Amino acid sequence: MIATTPEDVWRLLGELIQSQKQTDRELQELKQILQRQAEEADRRAQEADRRRQEADQELKQILQRQSEEADRRSQEADRRQQEADRRAQEAAQEADRRAQEADRRSQEADRRRQEAERRRQEAAQEAERRRQEADRRSEEADRRLQETDRLVQETQREIKDTQREIKETQREIKKTDRQIKELGKQIGGLGNKIGSFTEGLALPSMQKLLMKEFGMEVVSPSVRVSKHGEHIEIDVLSYCNGDLNTAYLVEVKSHAREESISQLHNLLDRFRTFFPEHHNKTIYGILAAVDISPNLCQKTVESGFYLARIQDEVFKLDVPENFRPKAY
Repeated sequence: MIATTPEDVWRLLGELIQSQKQTDRELQELKQILQRQAEEADRRAQEADRRRQEADQELKQILQRQSEEADRRSQEADRRQQEADRRAQEAAQEADRRAQEADRRSQEADRRRQEAERRRQEAAQEAERRRQEADRRSEEADRRLQETDRLVQETQREIKDTQREIKETQREIKKTDRQIKELGKQIGGLGNKIGSFTEGLALPSMQKLLMKEFGMEVVSPSVRVSKHGEHIEIDVLSYCNGDLNTAYLVEVKSHAREESISQLHNLLDRFRTFFPEHHNKTIYGILAAVDISPNLCQKTVESGFYLARIQDEVFKLDVPENFRPKAY
């Protein structure tokens, strides 16, 4: 195993030193043995020349083997020393690599901290921009509401004047046939005028209905858009972003007819072509009518459209409890 810490390197160096000391002790003991053997050989030489020669020969062999063993142990000690040096060098290189890796990670952490701070500042700026935009839209909505109230008051005055004119006309009808024909012409022009009055009358109550019943945020009357030579006109457009993400198209009629349903269906089919910014919203239709037959009421609901009718001079929803609107 390669030493990876300074403690491992020092432990290996200690083992090498202990091994070297052990080798020195063994060499010292060997010298003492040789000395005793030499003394014993001299003593024995005096006793027998033959045995001395044999002892000398044996001693030479022992010395040779011990010398070879000493050389081998010395070489092994050198090898271990080299191995310890190599491991120490590898440990130093590993320590340098880890220090460089630590520096790199520290720099990366600083970069991420700076990036997080930049994103936090951008988020704060975006939140402030959206708050200002919300304030601006709120002020615009208040202005439009005041303008709508003014239009409603003017429309109500015009309706009263028109009703007074109608009564006067009805009295004049009884006088002469000529006056009856003239009155017919007046009534034809008056029908269009009443239709415009109906739309103006519908807006305040419809605005309250859309906000209260459906939670809408934006209610815009008389929306007209032209694209590529084609046109679309919506009496009332209301929508809400966020979690609801829904829009309602309101078709206002003073006298609802069969074609009123098909007109509303056509508006809903063409809506996303003219308003791509609302492509991901769920769209519903509302038919608001002052005068509508019971049969047409049933057809409206069966077509999946909400029905709003005048009750106490305001528009209110008139749908069954189990009604499920058709989403576009």
